Amino acid sequence: MAAEIVNPRSENSTDQEGGAEPLDPFDPAFALHRGGKMAVQATVPVLDKDDLSLAYTPGVARVCTAIAEQPELVHDYTWKSSVVAVVTDGTAVLGLGDIGPEASLPVMEGKAILFKQFGGVDAVPIALACTDVDEIIETVVRLAPSFGGVNLEDISAPRCFEIERRLQERLDIPVFHDDQHGTAVVTLAALRNAARLSGRAVGDLRAVISGAGAAGVAIAKMLVEAGIGDVAVTDRKGVVSRDREDLTSVKRELAEFTNKAGISGSLETALEGADVFIGVSGGTVPEAAVASMAEGAFVFAMANPNPEVHPDVAHKYAAVVATGRSDFPNQINNVLAFPGIFAGALQVRASRITEGMKIAAAEALAAVVGDDLAPDYVIPSPFDERVAPAVTAAVAAAARAEGVARR
Repeated sequence: MAAEIVNPRSENSTDQEGGAEPLDPFDPAFALHRGGKMAVQATVPVLDKDDLSLAYTPGVARVCTAIAEQPELVHDYTWKSSVVAVVTDGTAVLGLGDIGPEASLPVMEGKAILFKQFGGVDAVPIALACTDVDEIIETVVRLAPSFGGVNLEDISAPRCFEIERRLQERLDIPVFHDDQHGTAVVTLAALRNAARLSGRAVGDLRAVISGAGAAGVAIAKMLVEAGIGDVAVTDRKGVVSRDREDLTSVKRELAEFTNKAGISGSLETALEGADVFIGVSGGTVPEAAVASMAEGAFVFAMANPNPEVHPDVAHKYAAVVATGRSDFPNQINNVLAFPGIFAGALQVRASRITEGMKIAAAEALAAVVGDDLAPDYVIPSPFDERVAPAVTAAVAAAARAEGVARR
């Protein structure tokens, strides 16, 4: 019997003195997570009084004084330039929704170990006990001196857009909301390769995105930046278009640079003759709508655990099929992007992550596939050891080219 997911904010949830046991103690996930998934480890020895006098007082005072006199030395004599804060408020955790900061920690720890495993970047999970936009921003600003970058994670839309924007304005270190931009980078990489496989360019394609949340908006922006022919974004009420009067400010902005064809109506209407479907919303797309797409279409159904279009259905009509799941080919997985993006940004002490850096990351990721390109291989595996170095190098070079690198 699978373990039941209990929302700790539910009135029916209970606390047990001494801590609750999992409902299924034999579930291997609980066994792996017991005690947490990460720890802090020293990089220098403290074996005798001489080591102690250098690592701590009195030797440390000389380093502190030097940094006080030349603040930029903090990058050379502390861990600042090699560590990222992974920040959440627990309001949009995976598919579980608003489960709170404590319940988000297993995911944030997981994110931190992926940073280390795939990018060689240290990361610290920080789960905040506040959801107010201003409070989150002020808290992160106050924490920022300890970190070389901030990865925003699992913060619900539309608040996540304002939080990221305002932090980018106030901080001189990279601030990156991975739910938006990591997804967009990997999607663009897969789309570039799918287009190459079919002998087309991204500019030849018309795409439809299901979902106007964090990921959908970021993907739309990146596809437009990359020169896609056209892209329409749909929400629960249909195509996001200028003629709708119920749009939020984020969606009004979205309507200004998408849907050049002026499509209105439902997702099914938008999919007629479309070259690309990108799903980041959940729900189910009717098979008839998939069948109405253009010949040789691409279906990227990325909802987890249930794709918007099951691969068995998608393969009836599409030339390339991708999902967010690891048990099907062509997994659109953010871990392909964020470790290398931050590693490249930290390497050159970038002040921010630009659109050019993200597009460079997508191009580098796509290039890893190389001549092995095939319908079931348009994006590399996260375990391909070429991925992080390629993305890191491309992002660092783009940062220098765009003038945001400080070394």
